This record gives sequence, C-alpha cells and structure tokens, in this order.
Amino acid sequence: MTDSKSPTTSEYNDKFGATDVRIEHGPTANQDEVVYYVEGERRVYVPGSAEERTLVRKIDLHMFTCVSVLYLLNYLDRQNIGNAKVGGMATDLELSSSDYSVALLVFFPAYLIGQIPSNLILGKSRVRPSLYLPAITLVWGLIATLVSQVKTKQQLIDLASFAVYSSCFRVGIGKRNWQKRMAYFYSAAILSGAFGGLLAGGVITGLEGKMGIRGWRWLFIIEGALTMFFSIIVVFILPNWPATTKWLSQEEKALAAARIKADRLGTAEQKMSPVKATLAALADWRTYLFTFMYMMVVGAGTITYFVPTLTSNLGWTGNKAQYMTVPIYGVTLVLELIIAYSSDRFNERPFHIAAPACLAGLMYALSIGIKNHTAQYVFLCFGLGGTWGALPIVLAWTPNVITHPNEKRAVSQAFVNMVANLSSIYGAYLWPSNDAPRYVMGLATTSAFCFACAISAILGKYLTAKYPYTFDFEKWGVEAESDEVMINEKADA
Repeated sequence: MTDSKSPTTSEYNDKFGATDVRIEHGPTANQDEVVYYVEGERRVYVPGSAEERTLVRKIDLHMFTCVSVLYLLNYLDRQNIGNAKVGGMATDLELSSSDYSVALLVFFPAYLIGQIPSNLILGKSRVRPSLYLPAITLVWGLIATLVSQVKTKQQLIDLASFAVYSSCFRVGIGKRNWQKRMAYFYSAAILSGAFGGLLAGGVITGLEGKMGIRGWRWLFIIEGALTMFFSIIVVFILPNWPATTKWLSQEEKALAAARIKADRLGTAEQKMSPVKATLAALADWRTYLFTFMYMMVVGAGTITYFVPTLTSNLGWTGNKAQYMTVPIYGVTLVLELIIAYSSDRFNERPFHIAAPACLAGLMYALSIGIKNHTAQYVFLCFGLGGTWGALPIVLAWTPNVITHPNEKRAVSQAFVNMVANLSSIYGAYLWPSNDAPRYVMGLATTSAFCFACAISAILGKYLTAKYPYTFDFEKWGVEAESDEVMINEKADA
C-alpha cells in the first residue's frame, strides 16, 4: 500500500511515467482509490462510468469474439465425432460402441493433462495469449483434419490420443462481469452443437462420394480447415495485455489497467512459484469442493457426445437425426443465457447451480420411465439446458471464492477443470449400444450426477459462508509485489 501522503504529479511522471496506476488512500479513513495518469493528468477510477462501459464494449467486441470463435471451432471438431459416427464412420471403421468409447477415452487424458501447465504458462507475463492460443488451436485443427484420413479404428484411437488443447485465457475481466462473460464463452460451445448438426447434415449427405471421399471424411476436412484458418486470423486481433493492445488508446490502456487494479482492492498481490501455488491449491478444501461439484456436472455433460445417437434412437435417421439436434441446442442456449443473466443480476451462484442441475436431473429421470418419443425429445432439450446452465456458473464461482494469490487461483481453476473432466472418461462408457433404445444406465447415472451437483452447491453455500476464505502469506513464504502497474508502449519488449 502506498503512503497516505500522495506524491505530486511531477514526482509520478519522473519516477513512474505519465500513465502509471497506483492505489492511494482516499479522502476518508479506510477508503482506498485507484489513481491513474494520462499524459500527466491525475484521474481517479470510477466504476461503471461512461468511459468504462465504452471500454468494456470495445474489449468484448475484440477479445470475446476471438476467444469464442476459437472455442466454438474447438467444440465443433470435438462434438461432430458423434455426427460422423451416425453418418457412416462407425460402419467404415467397424466401430463398436466400445470402440467409440475408447476413442473418446484416449482423447480426454491428452486434453486434460495440459490444463495446469497451460494456465501457468499463460500466467507468465512474456507469454503472449495472441500467439499461444491460436498456435494450439492451429495444432488442434490439423489433428481434426487428419481424422479424415484414418482407415482403421486403431488409427482413429491413436490420433485421438495426440489431441491436446487447453481453452485457457487470462485477461482483465472484473469480478462484476465474470459470470456474464463465462456465459457468453460457453454459449460458443452450445452454438457449436447447433451449427455442427446443420453442417454435418448438409456435408455428410451433400458431399457423399465427391472426389471419391465419404461424406463424414469431408466433415472433418472442412471443420479442420476452418479451425486452422481462423486460428491464423485471430493472431492479428486477439489482445495480450492493456499496455500492448494496439487498438486501445493510451487513455483506454490506463483505464483498463485501473480496472484490473480496482478488482484486486482488499487483497494483497503476491508472487508465488508454480510449486508453491500448486501445493497451496491442493491444501485448500475449497479446491476439492468445487472439483466435485464440477465433476458431477461435467459427467452429466458427456451426454453431449451422444445426442446424435439419442435422436437417431427416437426414430430419426440419416441427416434428419443430425438436423434434429439443432433445436436441442437452441433450447440449451436460451436456458443457459437466462440462468447466467439471473446469476449476474442477483449476484448469486449456489442456487443458480442447484436449480438448473435439479431440473436436468428430473428431466433425465423422467426420460427413463416415459416411452413417448416426443416427450423424451422435450426432456432431452431441457435436460441438456439445465446441465449447461449450471456448468459455467461453477467455474465462475470458483475464482470468486479462491480470490488470491493470482497463481493459486489459476492453479485451483486448472485443477478443478482438469480433475473434473476426468468424469468424461467413464462418462464415455455410459451409453453402450446394447442398452439402446432406452439407455437406462446412461440416463440414470446422468440424473444422479445432476442431483449430486445440486447438493454440493447447497453444501458449498453453507461452508463458504461459515468458513470465509483467507490465505496465510507468511506460512507460504510469499513475496509481495509492488502496487504499481506500469502502462507504456515498451512493456511488451
């Protein structure tokens, strides 16, 4: 914390430069304010100002558009293996339901193993997100394209084991905006399901046999090429940090840095080594609470990979089965956005996890006992909507509880995401073909996952209120950082 006696403007300019950001004592006791300088003019950060709203809209337009496109393409490539399966891949590669589950199984360890290292890499100031994220997306697109060339089920399984992608992105988003942005981000994954169904239905049928290539192979060629193309375009648009973002003015850079600083008021900024951050995260019971909560909802979410299979078992075949996945994701998207808006509006997390999770659990349970195909289809729509409605809120709640230090928070988020996604491994075996057409085991287990998530959310509300989060800096031997945030054109050198 700076001394209560504030230096003059000239002293700031001489020592820190004309656009530094600092925390100063305010005019009243126990009140801090974030001060930043633009061309020597002292300014105090005011949350919710017209300038801030304009800045946030500008950042959203550039950053979240780019990241959402990358995430959409990533999920499009992942989810359309289900469309390819019912579109001829299972026949050509002689895939049994167990073989398909194995292909999903070997994909997830490769996908998950990079989570914590990726978060730590992005936490290093010299690693540019504008290069790092598009680079791993480019590799992912290449792997998706190569799937079109597999000739045997073993080749498919081997190629899936090389799939490594981590959708990690760290940027200056205030806690007040986090839930809404998480909802937008995950909306891309939901849209990929709807868009993937339309694309698969058109490509698999329309390009079947063109140039001697099966339609499902064309699906992977087109999707992989799109992913690689956009990963190159995003390099020139995606920002790194406020100080080095070319499409921000000097004033906007200072304001963006001030927002980040203001978001951290009341928490000491510290430096932790990756080892200490990992040990600190693993020593905190909150990490395991959120891991279990997220594991349950992610386990329920593995139904996503079997949606085309479920629609085909409701009486639709061919491209009709793929087209009928589109309304399911449409309902899911609407529910997810409504739940996220409500969570942000009331600044509440536990109930907004428990309620949609209970809805999903009920829908999946009813699907077991009711044989009417129309009713089952409606239940699937709202079941998937409830699942995806709860999913991003768990991730948004985690950093709002484990707030600092930044390195521990990053590791905790990565650990929650990594370990919880292990549920996708056994989730891949919940839908064997010999359980068709009712899929009792898959629906019953998915329903149980949802109710378990709801119970853990309510438990989490009680525990986090009774035991507020604290961090013992002395115990972990953490070194304090300076309160200054420098904003200048050479910061990226």
